[in-house]
Amino acid sequence: MGREIGSTEYTRGQRTHYRHELRRNLDLFETFLDTAEFVDEGTIGVELELNLADAETMAPSLTADDVLATLAERAGADADDGDFTHEIGRYNVEANLPVSAPHGRGLADLERSLGERMQRADSAAQEHGARVVPVGHLPTISAELYEGEEWRAPGHRYAALEASVLEARGEEIALRINGEGKGLDATFDSIAPESACTSLQLHLQVPPEQFAAAWNAAQAIAGPQVALAANSPFLLGKRLWHETRIPAFVQALDTRPPEYAAQGVRPRVWFGERWITSMFDLFEENVRLFPALIPESRQMAEEPLLTEGASPRLHELMLHNGTVWRWNRPIYDPGTDVPHLRLENRLLPAGPTAADMAANAAFFYGIVHALVFERRPLWSRMSFEQADDAFQQCARWGLEARIRWPRVTGRVRVADLLLEQLIPQAMAGLRELGADSAVVDRYESILTARARSGRNGARWQIDTVTSLELRGMDRPAALAEMTRRYRAGVDSGDPVHEWPVPARTPRV
Repeated sequence: MGREIGSTEYTRGQRTHYRHELRRNLDLFETFLDTAEFVDEGTIGVELELNLADAETMAPSLTADDVLATLAERAGADADDGDFTHEIGRYNVEANLPVSAPHGRGLADLERSLGERMQRADSAAQEHGARVVPVGHLPTISAELYEGEEWRAPGHRYAALEASVLEARGEEIALRINGEGKGLDATFDSIAPESACTSLQLHLQVPPEQFAAAWNAAQAIAGPQVALAANSPFLLGKRLWHETRIPAFVQALDTRPPEYAAQGVRPRVWFGERWITSMFDLFEENVRLFPALIPESRQMAEEPLLTEGASPRLHELMLHNGTVWRWNRPIYDPGTDVPHLRLENRLLPAGPTAADMAANAAFFYGIVHALVFERRPLWSRMSFEQADDAFQQCARWGLEARIRWPRVTGRVRVADLLLEQLIPQAMAGLRELGADSAVVDRYESILTARARSGRNGARWQIDTVTSLELRGMDRPAALAEMTRRYRAGVDSGDPVHEWPVPARTPRV
């Protein structure tokens, strides 16, 4: 869904034709995957989704069109037009970072690029009375934002996506998430809540023979990874999960009426249900289990299936893959000369700072490398259901979660597991990848301090709002003030575990 499309409505004949072409694409991809040569450089890439908040009130600011225009004007004709783009919400922008590598000072360069992109976007936002807030959910979002159409960014792809989701579901979108009090129970006549979910997406280029191991490793470690980085505890004024993006994204794009969910039909935002032996397993499952949401054929898109001397474009298969939102998603890119395969890790929230996000990236790239080359793979020692349960528990409770883990009796506190085993293992993986010792030491210190203190972005937000409320603020005022302090923390550049939390009673 990263590209524009030409229509928002499709006939039954177009849908039937698309199904035939999709199967043809899948067969071609199976043969191509077995015979083609792919780029094998192990490069990394990042996409960062950002929120725009009013500089005074911290409420969502629907200024993305103006901010992007200012960024383009400042960049000039020689700049990379792909640096910034729309996301689904008019209060979101997306920053794309150049491809890099984890060896040497690559991760330090990533941190610098993240900081530079956020500063550029924030400077442009300030021209329009807004600030950029890198966070999983903008805490000041209210249900009133989603009344009407103003929240949505321009473009056919978003309108077509919404129409297809609502048509398949046949009724309003429901968000039902456990949390304080009775939790959140709300309905919407659009997929607007999906726009509340802003993430840091990590890409890892992987050769075909290693892809299954890399994907299995990413799935196995998903729970501890999300616990370490959780940064989305508030949605629509409610304190919910530490990483509320996880259930919110699942439910906002759920094409299933409740009866289908009860029958075991899979959601389109999906953890999966088994370990894999090949990248092809994931594409085959996507085609076999999920009907097309955006059945735009390559003929409608005016794109060839094959071009002389190039890899197959596989338009239908790639478009379909973009409408099944796995937390770890396979990506095929035909490239210009030689194709490549990527693992896209989608479960991290945005923020808080460039240092925090670079540390999160360091953990992911290091631990995946370490697990891929373990003598006895982690996923051979745990069931897939165990990995799924850890993912859910860690999304709900963050660093306070207790999960089942191989060679551990009962449940272990995930913060202890990270400190004693996983962070050291990830840092060893980075050293094997050739990362500079000073770079590894920097991110190891951030991750270790975060796990030891228990203060990730979610914990800081919860503690700050609690303190402000104990000082007499109501929830909306506390969320706005917390968001101002959050933005100040981003300006400081300090990792979130070092941010101050206000005293629970004002000093006399």
